[in-house]
Amino acid sequence: MSEQEARAQVADFLAKLSQLRAEIATVVVGQRELVDGVLTCMLAGSHALLEGVPGLGKTLLIKTLADSLGLEFSRIQFTPDLMPSDIIGTTVIEDVPGGKPAFEFRKGPVFANILLADEINRATPKTQSALLEAMQEHRVTVGRVTHVIEEPYFVLATQNPLEQEGTYPLPEAQLDRFFFKLHAPFPTREQLHDILERTTSTERARARQVLSRQEIQALQALVLQVPIARHVTDYAIRLLLATHPRDASATPDVRRFVASGASPRGAQALVLAAKIRALFEGRFAASIDDVQAVAKPALRHRVLLNFEGEAEGIETDAIIEQLLAKLPSAEA
Repeated sequence: MSEQEARAQVADFLAKLSQLRAEIATVVVGQRELVDGVLTCMLAGSHALLEGVPGLGKTLLIKTLADSLGLEFSRIQFTPDLMPSDIIGTTVIEDVPGGKPAFEFRKGPVFANILLADEINRATPKTQSALLEAMQEHRVTVGRVTHVIEEPYFVLATQNPLEQEGTYPLPEAQLDRFFFKLHAPFPTREQLHDILERTTSTERARARQVLSRQEIQALQALVLQVPIARHVTDYAIRLLLATHPRDASATPDVRRFVASGASPRGAQALVLAAKIRALFEGRFAASIDDVQAVAKPALRHRVLLNFEGEAEGIETDAIIEQLLAKLPSAEA
């Protein structure tokens, strides 16, 4: 791709991104960082985990995104009695006139373009694990038959803080399948005024479709074309390795408080998210600054604390900040 073509592609990307942000803003007040985090996961063709106390607009944001993209939307309200078949579907016996009864698979809500897994950590780990294959391979296997989920496919899950009653920690294998873990911030005083004006009047805004399915897939393809230099990917790899307590580059706090570091999916998330951030900034090349900017949402759910770390109230964000401060940009 020539420099002129790259500039044209970036300009088109920014125009569509601006249009999408503006449409979401007609319904969702503020939350710019959270919105960009969700859009990053969408452009990476992956999934997002949104954490925050109830009432911060997490579910509203996801529903608004589905409206803005014109994609098939499905919602699952996770509860302790939810079963795996309630998610992926079930096989039933169908009576055939004049013939033998036949088995028929009836698809569950997982078969949609955008799946809202609402309060995902209120279901048991057995039920949560029903999403593993769908999130990783975009398909569901029932018996000996594999059912492919139509692209694009995103799982956007919300969860309440683990300190709340009736919650279960997500299995490590499922946490790792989320591209980003995003924190929903509490709105400011001015934002609360806007929220009240929009929600306590007779008019309710609803987002309209601004991008087509083909445009979404074209934007995802553009992300993969963004170049990234070898020294930038090497920085992402060294940052990932530094989250492992047995690695030579690990800090004393990592060795003391971390049980296990991020998986290779973490490095993939760092590189892809850095490419997307470069496009957000109007550049067609990812830098170390981009990797550093996306490190927290890409790694915070992949760095698992040990008992001492949890007992001391250590936050993984603080561990990652320390690594970013001490890890040199170039290897000595």
